[in-house]
Amino acid sequence: MFGTVVVGVGIAGSVRIRDLLNPLPSSPAEHLKLVGFVSRRPLSDVQQANQISLQEALDSQEVHAAIISTDNKNHEESIRMFLDAGKHVLVEYPMALSAKAAHQLWEMADQKGKVLHVEHIELLTEEYKQLKKEVEGKELVKGTLHFTGGPLDEERSGFPAFSGIARLTWLVDLFGDLTVVSAAREEQKEKNYSRMTVQFQTANKRSLTWIEERAPGLKRDKTINFCFKSGCLESLPEAPRAAVGLFMQDLVLFAKKLLGQVSKDELAAEKQRILRCLDLADEIQTHCEQTPKIYSGNL
Repeated sequence: MFGTVVVGVGIAGSVRIRDLLNPLPSSPAEHLKLVGFVSRRPLSDVQQANQISLQEALDSQEVHAAIISTDNKNHEESIRMFLDAGKHVLVEYPMALSAKAAHQLWEMADQKGKVLHVEHIELLTEEYKQLKKEVEGKELVKGTLHFTGGPLDEERSGFPAFSGIARLTWLVDLFGDLTVVSAAREEQKEKNYSRMTVQFQTANKRSLTWIEERAPGLKRDKTINFCFKSGCLESLPEAPRAAVGLFMQDLVLFAKKLLGQVSKDELAAEKQRILRCLDLADEIQTHCEQTPKIYSGNL
């Protein structure tokens, strides 16, 4: 059994606690045992789980793994502390708010011989699996992925290229390595409005656009327009709801890694994809910060 602590008890952390207390029957997740949770706030028991201090979690011989569900800005420090204490780590995306930090953390995990697993549940959705099937084998001409949602506290969540890394991960997983051609950001701070537009080129010199747009009242949604030589895909495919929750699927994958049930090739490919996306996010942020910000009088 791998004694596990959950660090951070927001929405994701609470789901992690629930899944650890009720693992998928006959799955590798049954090899994880919840030892307790860590929170900066003093709380009464959460779902009958005990609160323990951060230091207890780091020092305890009973704790073999930590699940980091804190604000994005705290991910890097939390990963570093738990790896340094000799624990395996599962962290919600993005693992860090700079590519340099991410590379250092993975190097640290490798040196310590510990599993570092980054949650990317956007790749586990039935909608995405269906989309990938529809895209597979088709030759892209050009494409756009446009995300909308409510505003985020950037101080806690990071620059949009990092907080929105799930969308970037979709594009890299669907179309392979990308090159940043240009990136710019429009902000209207008085309206809490932000729009980041990134132009990519695929390895085959095809154009891809990623738009990340946030404002109060904007519905959380993704729209696509992928044009192939064989025709265009203008909406996400409908897909049935998965029988197993996304966070539970992710927990099972983490447990598989702890048990040595994931091949070295799969681990290497996943690591390469995650670090490449973070490299691209870094590059996008640099482009946006070097490009004069566009202020528009209306939305």
